[in-house]
Amino acid sequence: MAKQAWGFGLATMSSDNKVLDVWYPAPTLGTPAGDAQAPQSLRDLERKDDLRDVTLTVVQTVIDLDEDPRDVADVFLRLHLLSHRLIEPNSCSLEGIYDILETVVWTHLGPCSTDGFTEARMRITAAQGIPPRVYTVGKFPRMTNYVIPDGVRIANADRVRLGAYLAEGTIVTHAAFVDFNAGTLGPVMIEGRVNKGVTVGANSIIGGGVSTVGDDYATGDMKHVSLGENCRIGNNAGVGIALGNNCSVEEGLYIKSEDKVTILPTGGIAPGANGYIENPGVVKAKHLAGLDNIMFRRSTLTGAIDALPQDGASGDALQEIVDRIRGASVR
Repeated sequence: MAKQAWGFGLATMSSDNKVLDVWYPAPTLGTPAGDAQAPQSLRDLERKDDLRDVTLTVVQTVIDLDEDPRDVADVFLRLHLLSHRLIEPNSCSLEGIYDILETVVWTHLGPCSTDGFTEARMRITAAQGIPPRVYTVGKFPRMTNYVIPDGVRIANADRVRLGAYLAEGTIVTHAAFVDFNAGTLGPVMIEGRVNKGVTVGANSIIGGGVSTVGDDYATGDMKHVSLGENCRIGNNAGVGIALGNNCSVEEGLYIKSEDKVTILPTGGIAPGANGYIENPGVVKAKHLAGLDNIMFRRSTLTGAIDALPQDGASGDALQEIVDRIRGASVR
C-alpha cells in the first residue's frame, strides 16, 4: 500500500520562477479531502516581497513517500514530515534531492536567490539601514526556521538542518550537529555529529567531537546506521557501523566497517598461560554490527581494536562469532 502525505504550504518563488523553499505549517499523512482549502491565515501571507525580489504563494502538495521526490515542494514536504515526527528517518525516498533543491542565500528575512543577491542586499540595506544577516548559503535551511518540536533543547539552531528528527527529551549542545534524515528516537544527549542516515536510541550519549557516519562519501552509498538504546560514544570517537543496545565506544576510537576487531568474549580473562585468551578471533567490524552489550576499546598493548562484553553482560553472542571463526572463515 502506498504511503502518501500532503499539506498546504507557503512557497517562496524567485523572479525567474524557481522555488526556493516551502513552509508547511501542518503537514499530514494520508490524502486530502476533495474540498480541502488552505487556511485563511496562510492565504494572508501571500504577497510580493520587493526587497528580496521574491513572491510568496500558497501551494498544495500531495506526495507518495515510496516514490522519489519530483520537485522542491515535494522535497520540503518530506523534510517537514521528518522534523514534525510524522515519519522516522530512512522511511521515505530522498533520492536525488541535492539535484532538485536550489542553492539559496538563507537570511533573517527569508530565502533569497543567489542570482542578483548583491542588488537585494543593497535594497535591504537602503530600506532597513542595516544589511541582511546571512545565516548560510546552501541547499538546506535550519530546522527551527520551519519546525520547533516539543520537548527539545537546541543550543545552536544553525547546526540542526530541516529534516532532522528529534524525539522529546533530546538535547543538542552548542557544538553538536544533526543532519536531515537523521536524529533521535528517545531522550538523547548530542554533543557530536549525527549525520544523515543515522538514528540514535533512547538514553544514549553522543560525546563531543564524535562523528557518526550514515553514508559512504567515496561511493555515495547510503547506509542505515542505527545506534541502540543506552549507548555511550566517547569524546572524539567515530562510528560507521550499527550498534545494538547498551554498547560503548572508547574515547578517540573510530570504528569503520572494514576495521579488524579482536573478539574477547570473556572480557580478556581466560584460562590461557598468561591469563588472557590465546589466539583470539579477529573479524571485520561489520560482523559485530547490531549486537547488544559490546564495549569497543583500543588495546594499550597492541593498538588493535578489542570487542568485549559490557560489565555484567554475557559474552555469548561474541563467543558465537569466535566459534564461527574456528569453524569457517568470516570475511
